Amino acid sequence: MTTSSTDSTVDRAFRAALYADDDTALDTAASLLAADQDADAELDRRGREFVATAWRRGWQPADVVRLVRRELDDVHVRLAAALVRAQAPDDRARGRRWTEQLAALPAEGARQDRFSHATAVLELYRLLLRLPTLEPLESPDRPAATRHPRPESRMLTRIRALLAKAEATGYPEEAEALTAKAQELMARHSVDEALLDAQAPTHDTPGACRIGVEPPYEQAKAVLLDAVATANHCRAVWNEPFAFSTVVGFEADLEAVELLYTSLLVQATTAMTKAEAAQRKGGRKRTKTFRQSFLAAYAHRVGTRLRAAAGTQVADDLLPVLATREVAVTDRVDRMFPETTTTRLRGVTDEAGWVEGAEAAERAQVAGRPRLP
Repeated sequence: MTTSSTDSTVDRAFRAALYADDDTALDTAASLLAADQDADAELDRRGREFVATAWRRGWQPADVVRLVRRELDDVHVRLAAALVRAQAPDDRARGRRWTEQLAALPAEGARQDRFSHATAVLELYRLLLRLPTLEPLESPDRPAATRHPRPESRMLTRIRALLAKAEATGYPEEAEALTAKAQELMARHSVDEALLDAQAPTHDTPGACRIGVEPPYEQAKAVLLDAVATANHCRAVWNEPFAFSTVVGFEADLEAVELLYTSLLVQATTAMTKAEAAQRKGGRKRTKTFRQSFLAAYAHRVGTRLRAAAGTQVADDLLPVLATREVAVTDRVDRMFPETTTTRLRGVTDEAGWVEGAEAAERAQVAGRPRLP
């Protein structure tokens, strides 16, 4: 079969399935592709082009996988991961987070029959084709390709290990001690980075990352993430339709937000499960409303504690340095998101859930930055 006829097969399939508003021609398009094995290479090439276009529109590997998992099925997730891996050798240099996202891609599954495979590919391509443009995470002042990635510090390695142990232990006292120590190291690392940057000939610029805010109860989780970001000199902007928040800040602070938010979310989920079990023993059945109100109260109370800690734990001699960095973060947010809205709580209808959530937040380990001498 000639190249032109192969292209014609793919083009006809795409016209039928990708650009239509319904699924009536999906089976016909899949049948065309399934019957023409010579079209496979061109079909894969087109898929890599769709992936490259997604990157130009501001998407990243984790964003694509998250959306495909939410909108389609596991088979589509595996196909998307395979496409991203196949496109990577043709891509330009990216930063550390991008490399980590590539490493975290799900493994490929068993190949389906040709018709089922073609159907899934077309459904995936249709989703990729319609991806909107997102705010680019790379600063126009300093593209990611020109940055010099640094290996993870020993302190961050220790922080990760401490939080992992805190989340795994069944003893509250041990978890409290481990998390408090991790927060202490986190604050020290952030302050050290700020002081080093202030002394550098060329100052660093704020970066940005996206953190998934997955359902259920995603609004309360977004509020929790916003509170963690604010306490760590970052700003978070929630994108509800695509289930993520964009966090803007300096690199050390972004790492702190990722670690602390993940840990607090684990603590909140564990506490909520225990509280819910106690409620069930008392004959309670409204599980959904209890959980929603619990997490809303948890996020609200933790935010209050974090703001109080952030306002009292910084020595006066650091205020000019931190103020300069905060201005830079705010400027970056304003350029990325000219119109930013505040995340608000809704759906808080369960008094018991709110009370239990607030009490759990009081027990959560959210110690602020240690006061410097």
